[in-house]
Amino acid sequence: MPVYQAVVLAVVQAFGEFLPISSSAHLILVRWFFGWRELDPAMDLTFDVALHAGTLLAVLIYFFPTWVNLIVAGFGGEPPISGSGAGFGNIDAAETGRDRMLFWWIVLGTVPAAIVGKFLDKYAEMKFRENYLLIGSMLVIVGVLMWLAEKFSHQRRPIGGINPADAVLIGIAQACALVPGVSRSGSTITAGLAQGFSREAAARFSFLLLAPITGGAVVVKIHAVLKAGGLAPGMKTPLLIGISISAALGLAVIALFLRFLRTHSLNLFVIYRILLGAAVIVLARQHFHGS
Repeated sequence: MPVYQAVVLAVVQAFGEFLPISSSAHLILVRWFFGWRELDPAMDLTFDVALHAGTLLAVLIYFFPTWVNLIVAGFGGEPPISGSGAGFGNIDAAETGRDRMLFWWIVLGTVPAAIVGKFLDKYAEMKFRENYLLIGSMLVIVGVLMWLAEKFSHQRRPIGGINPADAVLIGIAQACALVPGVSRSGSTITAGLAQGFSREAAARFSFLLLAPITGGAVVVKIHAVLKAGGLAPGMKTPLLIGISISAALGLAVIALFLRFLRTHSLNLFVIYRILLGAAVIVLARQHFHGS
């Protein structure tokens, strides 16, 4: 893989993972648009998982004070970091009292995607990644659902008000993101808005929910690569570059997006998704008929 491709794809991953636009769809579409076919499909997928490892690092670093509180309180300890003093990435003081339960709601919310991933992951790899009509359709459909959630939800609930039913419903939305074009952050934020959470609360829970399911996927992929004899020749440098850039840029995207959501709606992303999805559908139909 040329280094410039690794850089471009890492930038795409950093924005696509946290903005509600589908990183998996964008990684697939960028390769399609530019005709990047240097790698076989299996290695493309391995590289994409490595990029997800980078954005996972961004979440773990950005929300480090939150994670410390969640893990300690979740297992019965006293949260060591106060909300008002945690600063960088932490939930606010009004929410720290719910840390103990929030940890378990994240665990609960991870279950649907873990189950779906276990049974459908190989099928999704084979059937979904180059189904451009499906990708375009999902970009449009989730964009419309996002607009409806923006328009009709009251958006007042804080993250500390989450309950088991919320966690399961948002977790089911995350499981749907196995289909490229749905967007893990887009589906979970939309589900959170539909349940009355504020934009920032829905995004925070979405980003926290990313960690366990992405961490599991990365571990599974590392095991598969090692079992197959390691990385292909020449892939170590692109992987390191991709992980580093997606992690560093991902930190900035998280901070900027959360700040954006305090004063702006998701309608900009709704428009982008619908326009991009429509363009992909048109191009896919022309490609299909042309071939």
